[in-house]
Amino acid sequence: MDQGNNSRVAEFVLLGLSSSWELQYFFFMLFNFLYIIIVLGNFLIVLTVISEPALHTPMYVMLSNLSVLDVFLATYATPKMIHDFLHEPKTISFEGCMAQIFLLHVFAGGEMVLLVAMAYDRYVAICKPLHYATIMNSCRCTGLVVGSWVTGVMHSLSQLAFTVNLPFCGPNIVDSYYCDLTLVIKLACMDTYVPEVLMLLDSGLMGVTSFLLLLMSYTVILVTVRRRSLVDMTKARSTLTAHIIVVSLFFGPCIFIYAWPFSNFPMGKVLSVFSTVFTPILNPIIYTLRNKEVKSAVLKLKTRYVRSRLPSRLSLPRQDVLS
Repeated sequence: MDQGNNSRVAEFVLLGLSSSWELQYFFFMLFNFLYIIIVLGNFLIVLTVISEPALHTPMYVMLSNLSVLDVFLATYATPKMIHDFLHEPKTISFEGCMAQIFLLHVFAGGEMVLLVAMAYDRYVAICKPLHYATIMNSCRCTGLVVGSWVTGVMHSLSQLAFTVNLPFCGPNIVDSYYCDLTLVIKLACMDTYVPEVLMLLDSGLMGVTSFLLLLMSYTVILVTVRRRSLVDMTKARSTLTAHIIVVSLFFGPCIFIYAWPFSNFPMGKVLSVFSTVFTPILNPIIYTLRNKEVKSAVLKLKTRYVRSRLPSRLSLPRQDVLS
């Protein structure tokens, strides 16, 4: 602890996912593999959208931003978790802990708003197709993307404002693999009822509201498509079912953890893994890699890369023959 007029915890101890060395070695290899897949898969999507002019539409612009958020959401804690699997003790500085809390809520809050914006984009495209180009113009698309990032930052600042000033004088053990706000608040040397209520009103309300807006959007889309051909209905139902699965996996743990801040849930850190590791893997598969346009653009990107490398490889034998 820092000594002074008021003692303050200088670092926190993270208990991680397991105390078994065998499991920690297994988790080290597993999460290393998953993290590499997350980074490569999402950056491939971003590169594909940037390089293919046909994908410069509101839907794919928001999808590429979703991929960026997914990479950041997986990065704020996963590399630290992977490092800690092979190191003891698992500690993090007070400043590092506050940084994790800030980054988590920036990226998670931004992704919540962006998912709602994406649902709105699909609603306009399906329910008001004749007005889509007018409603979802480049300015509005940019506004929705920027708005999601700004909302994430503002949401995170509101969480950090009352957390960083809490008196942390010990204990300093966090039963998780990262600085979970719900657990860190409980370590404050004071009655934490008010901070927990503020957290409930902020994170809980934001998560539940975004989730309900998404469900409403998808419901309206399905009702609209149902009035059309059976083929359109089958395709829309298949696509939206996959979207709802991903949304549920992302919002479910968030709502579960932040809607009941007054109790400790042993499964809390396991649920957090779904939001920070498995959802960023599922998003590229569900939202983009199942899409024919994206798959076609990826093949074009691969062909372009191979052709760019081919002349340099063939030039050497030709020079040898001429010599």
